[in-house]
Amino acid sequence: MQLDGRNALVTGVSRRAGIGYAIARRLLDAGASVFIQGWTSHDAAQHWGPEPGGTEGIARELGVAFAEEDFEDADAPQRVIGVASDALGPLDVLVVNHARSGHGRLSELTAEKLDGFLRVNVRASLLLVREFARLHGGSRPDGRVVLLTSGQHLAPMAGEIAYAVSKGALQQATLTLADELADLGITVNTVNPGPTETGWGLAKQEPSSMPLGRWGEPDDAARLIVWLCSDEARWITGQTIDSEGGFRRWK
Repeated sequence: MQLDGRNALVTGVSRRAGIGYAIARRLLDAGASVFIQGWTSHDAAQHWGPEPGGTEGIARELGVAFAEEDFEDADAPQRVIGVASDALGPLDVLVVNHARSGHGRLSELTAEKLDGFLRVNVRASLLLVREFARLHGGSRPDGRVVLLTSGQHLAPMAGEIAYAVSKGALQQATLTLADELADLGITVNTVNPGPTETGWGLAKQEPSSMPLGRWGEPDDAARLIVWLCSDEARWITGQTIDSEGGFRRWK
């Protein structure tokens, strides 16, 4: 699988244990030039905390350019696409991996909390795709957009209602985006990584619901996503695909 000469932007790359980091590594290994976006302050607010050096440290380790941008800002998607294009040249691949994470049941939901999830997970994602498509303009062959969703289309996600709704919106938008961008030569697919051990606590739980007897690993989804960016997947679009970690025995 070769991606030589392809330029790729991956969002949400600020933790070595994360799926975004695995995606960036796989793209680089396949020969692509990569630009990453991260928002270290989001990690700082989570129980796992930020990586030493934040997004900048990750970018230095990978040997890539980066942007530290908060997608709560409505203008951030356009800025990120712009600086990525300035750094690499015209973009061929957009992997929308970032996400606002968090728990909360319906009784705990407020307008402010819901808007926060929708701004980052839905609005920013769609604006990234819009700007990517605008600059791509069908001028380069085989554009690729890969979105990431969660398991809300397979089973309830109790205690994560705002997160589930926001990630579900991307899964529901996939077919429509694919249809709209087909004439530009851009495919759009969505990947559900499934329960993946990225440092948020799965390692402490028994993976009895997983057919392979283990939790998903970041590289499971990364391998699928990079394949979707390859020439082998050029005719696949409008699909929501569950990676190895997504095949869970839902009860």
